[in-house]
Amino acid sequence: MLKVALGQFAVGREWQENADTCVTLMASAHAANAQLLVLPEGILARDITDPDIVRKSAQPLDGPFLSQLLAASATNDMTTMMCVHSPTGDGRIHNNLIALRAGKIVARYIKLHLYDAFSMKESTNVTPGTEVPPLLDVGGLKIGLMTCYDVRFPELARRLAHDGADVLVLPSAWVKGPLKEMHWEVLVTARALENTCYMVAVGECGERNIGASMVVDPLGVVTARAGEAPTLFFADIDPARLAHARKVLPALENRRFDRPELRKENT
Repeated sequence: MLKVALGQFAVGREWQENADTCVTLMASAHAANAQLLVLPEGILARDITDPDIVRKSAQPLDGPFLSQLLAASATNDMTTMMCVHSPTGDGRIHNNLIALRAGKIVARYIKLHLYDAFSMKESTNVTPGTEVPPLLDVGGLKIGLMTCYDVRFPELARRLAHDGADVLVLPSAWVKGPLKEMHWEVLVTARALENTCYMVAVGECGERNIGASMVVDPLGVVTARAGEAPTLFFADIDPARLAHARKVLPALENRRFDRPELRKENT
């Protein structure tokens, strides 16, 4: 059994405030014996009146924000995942999903699908990644990495499942709007069910985003869910449930398509 913690919070303007929140959540999750803590997307800084704050607040991966989180992770083996923005060196930034464990960065994924939808344009400041996310072993299970808007693209989740993922982790900052909470619930549930994987989806809350962090099991059952307020809550990832789902619903074995690949112009 893998115990997962989901840390949902409202990101503020100041990176130090957000770092303090993350360190507190890390300590609480570890005290509760969680093996994996997932935090939201874009946790360096947020200001709904300043769409360029992600670029202005970006820090290198060896900068002060992540250095504090790495120091907090150095005393234990809990894995912590979150998304932060880092400079690319040409005035633009990357949206990185980072996994920390025992004081080290053990995985990094640069977001592939940028949120150029619903009157927003993430690509104004952000350069997309060019590589399929890695799988990371946590507690004997294979964890696949996705970020927010990625959930609307079933090819990525299917590729990760093809590569061996048991669990898909999705840090997010899901923006409020007409039907948007329904989209979130449907998409997160669909990615779990069609790939017979667990989904651990964590959303930022606050003025702009919905929160609604949730865990969905491989048969599409929501096993834990938050509302709109900051919270730390827990769920179990059960390997027996995973094996049962894949036995009664062998969708990965029955499929007739080969594994999805990135388009050549994206690589």
